[in-house]
Amino acid sequence: MSDNLYEAIDAFVLDLQHRRRASGNTVRGYAHDVVQLAEFLERTDPHLQWSDVQPSHLRAFLAELHRLALSARSVERKVAALRAFFKYLQRQGTVTRNPAQAVNAPRREQNLPKVLSQNEVEGLLTAPLGEDALSIRDRAILELLYATGLRVGELTRIQLGDIDWQQNAIRVMGKGNKARVVLFGRAAQEALTDYLNRARPQLLAVGRAGDDGWLFLNARGTRLTDRSVRRVVDRYAVPAASGFKPTPHSLRHSFATHLLDSGADLRTVQELLGHANLTTTQIYTHVSRERLKEVYRKAHPRSADTD
Repeated sequence: MSDNLYEAIDAFVLDLQHRRRASGNTVRGYAHDVVQLAEFLERTDPHLQWSDVQPSHLRAFLAELHRLALSARSVERKVAALRAFFKYLQRQGTVTRNPAQAVNAPRREQNLPKVLSQNEVEGLLTAPLGEDALSIRDRAILELLYATGLRVGELTRIQLGDIDWQQNAIRVMGKGNKARVVLFGRAAQEALTDYLNRARPQLLAVGRAGDDGWLFLNARGTRLTDRSVRRVVDRYAVPAASGFKPTPHSLRHSFATHLLDSGADLRTVQELLGHANLTTTQIYTHVSRERLKEVYRKAHPRSADTD
């Protein structure tokens, strides 16, 4: 492949960044995947142009990935990247059809999200016992993660002006720079108020750069990072009854599952989680169903006779 064909990949990356406003992880992942395809095509047919690519070329590429023992999840993402790339080339008039649409990603086993019980969540949220600034902050972080179902990146981008104290609501920026509103209850409100009154001023006083308005600060008085939030959860988490170690995303999964268990409708949970597709949210109905089966099997005297 000639160098000018790699220019199409560069243009695709810019389109992802500016028109689609894709996240940094998506941009990096898709760019890597398309470059990997280009390198494969160079090895198999150096004179191939993008307009020459057929579904058979893409199937051969996927077969090589299979030989490299890539996971089904990774291959699925690569197929999504190729579909997006050739769709972009279609809009540009470089190709007349999208060959990636004729290629199916391998089916992967659907792993249900790992969910904490309500008692396990309670144990995690009450684990920070200290009255120092960082312990007070950590209580607010844990309460807010469970109260809202926020992703870590969404939590760390909250600014003070995003909070509506009258409605107990927060405007957050989700995937693809899509804004949504999440709600929080009394427990999170109390933890946040305590943090803002007693801890944040102390943390801010340590820094020298002034107040940039970020809600959560680190020990140096600057914006808390995603990695730091993961460390906060890891610091207080103990293995759940099923054996897994909770993460911030476990609180998001637990938030969704507990809402559904308590009668919330799927569309509402979809909106609160910021899922673009309802099918993404529907996995939590499977989680609830599995928990229902577990309770039934343990409680019913003749459950061993049923599937």
